[in-house]
Amino acid sequence: MVVILKNNPDEAQLQSLIHWLETKNIQVTQSLGESNHILGLIGDTSRIDMDLIGALDIVESVRRIQEPYKKANRKFHPDDTVISVKGTTIGNGELALIAGPGAVENEEQMLLIAQEVKAAGATILRGGAFIGRSSPYSFQGLGKEGLDALVKAGDATGMPVISEIMRISQLDYFKDVDIIQVGARNMKNFDLLKELGKSDKPILLKRGLSATYEELLMSAEYVMSQGNTNVILCERGIRTFETYTTNTFDVSTIPVLKSLSHLPVVADPCHASGRSMLVAPLAAASVAAGADGLMIEVHPDPSHALSDAKQQISPAAFAELAETLKTIRNTVKPQ
Repeated sequence: MVVILKNNPDEAQLQSLIHWLETKNIQVTQSLGESNHILGLIGDTSRIDMDLIGALDIVESVRRIQEPYKKANRKFHPDDTVISVKGTTIGNGELALIAGPGAVENEEQMLLIAQEVKAAGATILRGGAFIGRSSPYSFQGLGKEGLDALVKAGDATGMPVISEIMRISQLDYFKDVDIIQVGARNMKNFDLLKELGKSDKPILLKRGLSATYEELLMSAEYVMSQGNTNVILCERGIRTFETYTTNTFDVSTIPVLKSLSHLPVVADPCHASGRSMLVAPLAAASVAAGADGLMIEVHPDPSHALSDAKQQISPAAFAELAETLKTIRNTVKPQ
């Protein structure tokens, strides 16, 4: 249920209403936008008299919300959520470019890539340290050593860093990581999501291999229910019958999620396709569809990368792509 208040509601009446709702075991969240002041009611609202609340002088209207996700729901929070990390913005019309290798291989490589992607326009540095692979015999990442190299490269270039966490026991290793990524396989690891909800770090949540839009938003709700509202949604392709690509990129996810939720939406064209030749067109489609950012794997020698070699692009290719993406964003960006 949402309660839409009139402009400049009487503070005493507002606090009285909130207190009364809380005595009914209803959690109240406030969203103060440019033109709306909304109270989001979470809990068993079936016994709450809508007409009683609607009759109050400070109330414009009352609506019941049918969707199971509340805090992630745009009806609760009409204005877009904008996330800022070390001066870098995700949302608010800006295009965040998250770039770096699929896996941190060594400190020298990480610093070199950081310098090159920043020069090309990247705003956030990525690098895998704990890597979930389909085969137990594939390179699994450098672990904490990889995170340390990533953070060091980020500090040297002035970029915030992002890396994927695999389980709760790794949380202490991420104290210097600016954005924590939850991979597709962990989208429904609810214990991990709840623990991350107690963090003050932004969480980038990837869509599961066969997850619906609602399931992705409910996973975001797990994080937000614990107090952390800085969640970024990521489309990275879903499993279909097609085998030419690793996954099938669902570009419709971007406008749909932006209509259903106020959270920023980014896309990962590398994992969506598994083919470097498709990274540029899928990235372009994502920006045209309204994505707030892109996550792109960049390696100085993609064919010899220890992880995801077929889907990474070179620094030169990334530089060219970044210019194209900026042109598209400037074309479709609302004036």
